[in-house]
Amino acid sequence: MTETTGVVVVGAGPAGLAVAACLRKAGLDFIILEREQQVGSSWRRHYERLHLHTVKKYSSLPYLPLPKDYPRYVQRKLVVEYLDSYAKTFALQPRFGETVRSIHRDGGEWLVESTSSSIRAPYVVIASGYNAEPVKPSFPGIEKFKGKIIHARDYANAKPFAGQSVLVIGMGNTGAEIALDLAENGARPTISVRGGVHIVPRELFGIPMQRLSIVSRYLPGGGNSPLMLRLIDRALGDLTSHGIKRPPGPITQMTNGRARIPVIDVGTVKKIQENAIRIAPDITEVTADGAVFTDGRKIAFDAIIFATGYRANYPDFLQADGAALVPGDEPISEASRRSGIYFTGLRNSTTGLLREISREALLITDDIARQRQQPAARAS
Repeated sequence: MTETTGVVVVGAGPAGLAVAACLRKAGLDFIILEREQQVGSSWRRHYERLHLHTVKKYSSLPYLPLPKDYPRYVQRKLVVEYLDSYAKTFALQPRFGETVRSIHRDGGEWLVESTSSSIRAPYVVIASGYNAEPVKPSFPGIEKFKGKIIHARDYANAKPFAGQSVLVIGMGNTGAEIALDLAENGARPTISVRGGVHIVPRELFGIPMQRLSIVSRYLPGGGNSPLMLRLIDRALGDLTSHGIKRPPGPITQMTNGRARIPVIDVGTVKKIQENAIRIAPDITEVTADGAVFTDGRKIAFDAIIFATGYRANYPDFLQADGAALVPGDEPISEASRRSGIYFTGLRNSTTGLLREISREALLITDDIARQRQQPAARAS
């Protein structure tokens, strides 16, 4: 049988919980669908040493601040505890084990079909995250490698790699921090960096980089001013001799609603300068016992870790009139209002993903509430 509700929320991570709490506050009916068996499943899988790179003040979800006794940069375990508490506080009860198969138009509403549910609703919020599915590119010869190969999604800690030479492919925040964890715990990591990379300190002379990013939105040139770049160089030093170059583009660059986030340094740079973490360019070929790089070097490795990012999975199930909807640079668009489809948690930002999620949840809820009132106003 097909159920009906006001809003279907897809995902019970921070974004889905934030939207659901706001809908609860607004008195709107909703159903949350979550493919895993608990809230915040991605946070539960992240590597153990992970901390938020954003300060506690700007990392809470709507209507429930992070506890005062939490540290400035909250560790993964405490984020998970907070998400559990958040769901309990607002009596959020996702339907677990419900993988969304299809979201399509059926008359004037959306029909959401999942593992065991068929739900009709005028509004759908896609909160399944931009890291729903791991990306693992192929390299020539990868099938010949005799060592261990994993994606960063499956990395917990450095213990299984102690004493080993490990190739980390990709230098985003995940790759940089996994390499740091390996270097601090007895492994010999090498990071393969394709092209240039922007690196910034987590704090610049005692000021959290997140706060500077928020303020820089209102300044000419934003965080890409020559002065800001000089200050960053002064804080981190010149890494050119170690094989890291700054790309020509700006530190903050929006592409299809997502920002290319710089690497937030929490100690990786120092290990690179100490040669405890080696840097190599792009990979030409993977061999049975290592890899060949574009500069001609051949290095032996015991293991390979893909820190090559993730992708959102909503294109797998969401379609409207034969054309896939996509999130824009703003949380609320005319397409959202016309279609009743909203996106949250997909707009990565230098000002902090959780901060943006909170803003988006409030905006989306207000917009849905206004849309629901319009028919009543016209009828009266």
